[in-house]
Amino acid sequence: MHVPFTVADFLYRGETGFADSVAVIDEPNQPAESVEQVTYRDLGDRVRAWQAGFDALGIGTGERVAVVSHNSARLLELLHAVPGSGRICVPINFRLARDEVDYIVQHSGASVLLVDPELEEALAGIEVPHRFVLGKQTETELMRFGTEPAPWASPDENATATINYTSGTTARPKGVQLTHRNIWVNAVTLAMHTRAWERDVYLHTLPMFHCNGWGMPFGLAGLGAKQILLRKVDGTEILRRVQQHGVTLMCGAPAVWNAVLDAARRWDGEIPGRDRVRIVCAGAPPPSRTIARLGEELGWEFVQIYGLTETSPLLTINRSRPADDALPAEARARKLSRAGVPALGTRLRISDSGEVLARANVVMDGYWNNPDATADAVRDGWFHSGDGGTIDDEGHLTISDRKKDVIITGGENVSSIEVEDCIFAHPGVAAVAVIGVPDEKWGETIKALVVKADGEEVTEAEIIAHCKQQLAGYKAPTSVEFRDSIPQTATGKIQKFKLREPYWKGLQRKVN
Repeated sequence: MHVPFTVADFLYRGETGFADSVAVIDEPNQPAESVEQVTYRDLGDRVRAWQAGFDALGIGTGERVAVVSHNSARLLELLHAVPGSGRICVPINFRLARDEVDYIVQHSGASVLLVDPELEEALAGIEVPHRFVLGKQTETELMRFGTEPAPWASPDENATATINYTSGTTARPKGVQLTHRNIWVNAVTLAMHTRAWERDVYLHTLPMFHCNGWGMPFGLAGLGAKQILLRKVDGTEILRRVQQHGVTLMCGAPAVWNAVLDAARRWDGEIPGRDRVRIVCAGAPPPSRTIARLGEELGWEFVQIYGLTETSPLLTINRSRPADDALPAEARARKLSRAGVPALGTRLRISDSGEVLARANVVMDGYWNNPDATADAVRDGWFHSGDGGTIDDEGHLTISDRKKDVIITGGENVSSIEVEDCIFAHPGVAAVAVIGVPDEKWGETIKALVVKADGEEVTEAEIIAHCKQQLAGYKAPTSVEFRDSIPQTATGKIQKFKLREPYWKGLQRKVN
């Protein structure tokens, strides 16, 4: 028997087996009216209300529904409701500037745009057939409570479930098509490797627009676990909610855990969650000393994963093995700084040029309306990650360099080309190269190397302000270095690895 995997499987099990269990506790402090606390029965009712609302709008199978929102119960509901009915969800980074959001909405061909109330004014004027503000408007004008939605006529595990836009080697983001099969395999595999179970309490410290929250909203629903929504990352608030809700599991970039470590210094009393909390980290491996501090100062277990939006995202996982228990804390931390061993069902190899290649059921179907980029990424049956790495004698992958011109700062992907285009538009700039440099807080931060135009005077502050006016704030450089020239090859290419070298000298990895 072949039964297609679909996103709907997860909530079906959660609602069937755990109907009266608490499913979601919404963020209490948000501009929309909070959904507050709902059971898995309630969550199923709300998801069907969304689906019936899309039916009433005439949104058909395969049409795109774009959502720009901070973490909220409504965003979580939409991750189930939209693909679960055969439509395609397009979660968009709420930190993006208006024109960037507009590009994604138009490129994806979205029929519906749903916007967080805080962003309503900033995102005004984006043309889309149907637009709603999340909260009161969607509850009264879109959702159809008590109406049974039309079933997905022909469920297909190879149909696109979500399109997640990611910055890469081009100035414009590419839309990663993740299928129901991709999401299903990733969610189940990640839940298995993180030892998720019915009694877990999960705090959404990771933005759910990031690769669908790494698939955690699905896997945890299938287990009937409790999920706590956090709108804004704040170290003290994370500690407070760990204490309040008995949190056992969280995911996030290194910057999140640095914020918690900073807050722990000022925390009054015993750190909550000691010997109970598991944290999953990705984006860039933190220094081994930071990993050790998480165990020593917080008593939380550190788990490292590696992956990309294009791989749903899980490719590797690294958690302490029983054989490592006798090692000193620093030695264990150094081992945990590796990307890890392949997840179940994943095959890895290193190309002759040192690039990490992967084969797995989590590899995307392709880039939306971009066959050339798809063909470049998936060749000869292998996904080309764009990351340089090595595999050691213990089978662990270590990421050593990034072949793509992507900077990961605070867990956010930033296309260096996009930032260069913005800076080059400034009349005082003759040439520019943007690189990532090590940063203790953010892992990497953005540095612009600028050549001034003849006769022009421009300051570092002016360049940074110019970028912040045009791009999302996290994409703006944090420092600008003025140079007489930027070296190029004979073919006119800038070799960024050479520009990065002085800043990374003495570090084993070229990503932080």
